[in-house]
Amino acid sequence: MFEVITESQPTDYQSLEILKEAYLKLGRDPDVIRTSKRIAQAYVQMGQLSSAILEYETILQRFPDDPDVQKALKQIESKANNIAEQLSTAEPVALKAVNAPPPKMGMSKAPKTTATKATPVIVDDGRESMRKIFVDGKFITSGDFDLCWVSPDPATPPNGVIEPFVQILADKGILPVEKSLKVLSDRSRMAYVPLDKYDIDIDLARSFPAEICQRYCVIPFDRMSKSVLIATVNPFNQDVLRELTAASPHRPLLYLAPPVEIIKNLRKVFR
Repeated sequence: MFEVITESQPTDYQSLEILKEAYLKLGRDPDVIRTSKRIAQAYVQMGQLSSAILEYETILQRFPDDPDVQKALKQIESKANNIAEQLSTAEPVALKAVNAPPPKMGMSKAPKTTATKATPVIVDDGRESMRKIFVDGKFITSGDFDLCWVSPDPATPPNGVIEPFVQILADKGILPVEKSLKVLSDRSRMAYVPLDKYDIDIDLARSFPAEICQRYCVIPFDRMSKSVLIATVNPFNQDVLRELTAASPHRPLLYLAPPVEIIKNLRKVFR
């Protein structure tokens, strides 16, 4: 399944990491090296040069004469040097601003001290990102969005699974689920998981608070190394990532999945 995911999403380094570990456990060393190179290439495309170098150096520990890796490292070095040159040309301007004399200041009263207020928790359930995609993208109207969007109250325990936005759109005959998922996959670049084909780890799912899973319609379905795979239909929900991270020592990795399958499995797990 992850071979299919990484073919359609070649820069999904998280899925590539999982695939590499699977090959490692199966003793498929050539596939491990090939996938490790793909991970490094994904890092380069995303501009994460230091991560790419570390990945390539890991390969060189086992195959110090690998010509592909040596060539790639030279290209990264050249790219890094170009960036350094660009920064050095901009440095005199920055130094001028730093070394400039401070502006003259007249007599002024000492600033009043005020009690420090607690920083409020910023709520980001993905609403603005989803509105931009669906409304600005002309898939639905602004009125349809407001009609179907539900913002769950994190302080109130849900009474069962709260249906997600894309399912409500489909239920009201506004936009089919398949169309919504395709739009989200294209715009978020998040991999899609056919959850009905996956053997879900029920014990893993039950190790997470039912309130979080039901409130945001997400389900942990597998664990790979230090990561937990989470099925969702809202790839922009930062609230659920924050709560899942607090609930587990493992890093959550989100994957798109059909809402019907998520809801069905949630009702099975949290009866």
